[in-house]
Formats: sequence, C-alpha cells, structure tokens
Amino acid sequence: MGPVDSADDRRLLATVARRYYLQDASKVQIAQELGLSRFKVARLLTEARDRGVVRIEIAPQAAVDTALSEQLVEHLGLRHAAVVDVPLFSDDAQAAVHLREEIGRTAAVLLHQVLGEGDVLGLPWSRTVSAMVTALETLPRVPVVQLSGALTVTDVAATPVDVVREAARLSGGPAHHFYAPLVAADIESARMMQRQPSVAGTFAHIDDVTVAVVGIGAWLPGESTIIDLVDAPTAAALTAAGTVGEISGAFIDAEGNAVDSELAQRLITVSVDQLRAVPHVIGLVTGPSRAGVVRAAVGGGLVDSLVTDSELATALLATEPVITRS
Repeated sequence: MGPVDSADDRRLLATVARRYYLQDASKVQIAQELGLSRFKVARLLTEARDRGVVRIEIAPQAAVDTALSEQLVEHLGLRHAAVVDVPLFSDDAQAAVHLREEIGRTAAVLLHQVLGEGDVLGLPWSRTVSAMVTALETLPRVPVVQLSGALTVTDVAATPVDVVREAARLSGGPAHHFYAPLVAADIESARMMQRQPSVAGTFAHIDDVTVAVVGIGAWLPGESTIIDLVDAPTAAALTAAGTVGEISGAFIDAEGNAVDSELAQRLITVSVDQLRAVPHVIGLVTGPSRAGVVRAAVGGGLVDSLVTDSELATALLATEPVITRS
C-alpha cells in the first residue's frame, strides 16, 4: 500500500524533515522522539524528498579569479586581492546573500594566510565581516578587538560583540568588546558612551591592532547602511562636505581624508587616523558603484588588501592606477 496523501501524513513528513535537515537531529533521536523505528524515519526522509516536502538545492560555488586578482594587486598597489566570480542568480535578494557568503568564505581563507600569533585582530560591525567569521574554522591564538558599536538592522542577528566573541572563541585569545550603538542620539551622548570603562578600555586596544577586516560603503542610498538610516539633510550635508563613503562609519573624501560632521561626532567607531595606523587592513566590498570609495580608501592608505567581486574589480581596473599614500 502506497503513502497516504493526507494532512497528517504531510505533517509527519515535515516534522521528520525539519528535525533532520534544519535541527541536525539524528535518525535515532527522531525515532525515539516519535516512537518510530530508525528505518521508518529513513523511509520518511526519502518520501519527503520524493513528494517535494523537502527540496535540496546545491548552491553554485564561487571561484577566485586569479588573473583578475593579480591585475588588481598591480593596479591598486595592494598587498593581496581575491576577486570572487559568483554565478548569477535570477533572484536579486538570493544573489546578494550568496555573494556575501562567498566573500566571507574567501576572506576567511585570506585571513588564515595573513594572521599569525603575535597579531591583534580588529573587527567592526559589518554583515560581510560577520559572514567571514561564520566561515572561519580556526584562528591562531590572537586577541580580538571590537572596532565599532552596533547598528541595529532587522535582517542581521549578529552584533559586533557576537562577532568578536566568536572570533576569540576560535582563537582562544582574549576578546575586547563593549555594548554601545554605532550611532548615538547626539554628540554629548556619544562622548558619555566613549567615557564608559568598557568602551574606553576596548578603544585603548585599537592602537595594538595589527590586522583589521572591515566593510566599505559608498555614500549613496542603498550602498551604506548609515546613509539609509539618517535624514535627508544630514546625508546631504555629508555629501556637500565631500564624503564618498565610509569604512565602519569613518567618513572619507575622495582623497581618503576624514570628513568631520555632526554625525561623525555621534559615531562610536574607529577613526580614520586609527585605521591608517593599522599595519594591514583588509577591505570586504562588492558592487561597481563602490569603485570611488575603494580607490579613496586604498589611495588614502586606509586599506591594504581587498576581497571583492568581479564586477567591482573590472570597474576598478578601468580607472587610473592608484598611488597609495603611506
């Protein structure tokens, strides 16, 4: 007798599949929980796939374009570059998530290559930096320092504290972190937060950082989380002041210089001068619309290595070579 296509039947298939594929329960555990034999559980899992209750999709893997990476190193005067060539998706949201994951995985490989014992790792709030830490399996024993406060957005579960703690767990080294927003309500609130022992203590370690991994945003709607959160006059004032983008909230102009503003003084984050003093900064950035801010960051001596996608790499190669400022 074949399977009965009833609501209860499909509910059982969904329960078994959810426990096995999403919650990592073993077939023996599921059998014990539901009063079934493990052989029955195995048959139910097969039936769930056959009947479409479970659909398994293998995402296409990204590859690092070695030739494009080498061209980018020479063109921008970088220490390292890894250009990820990601297969196309028909769904833009799916493509964005997959690209972020692949950039994160590639950045994890690069970080393993450049980070050693004796280094101090700095990490800010960034979706892509979070993806990198998720992809890491091990790290050398190094301290990990939080570089920025948290920016509350609805689609991100990990805070910078989570990211720093996880990296420190992998390394076995100390975690220097603090609880504070990236953007304070006003300048006085920002100064009060910066005087808090946990914030001041963590920021005292920024001068020790030898390797930092940061995200880079262009000062354009949809290209920077910060610009999408501030009001139009505030965004316009920064644009008028010459802002081309930000690195973890540190606003820069086309020459890679710091842009001061009321908003900049409200941020709890690493400064442009502090970033420039870090011996090795790895930038994680995608999208051809960010070519200008990447050139500014590299030319201004703020970023030394890049993990990026082929579209941005191609856009950067179409510009004049960068002469970096030490």
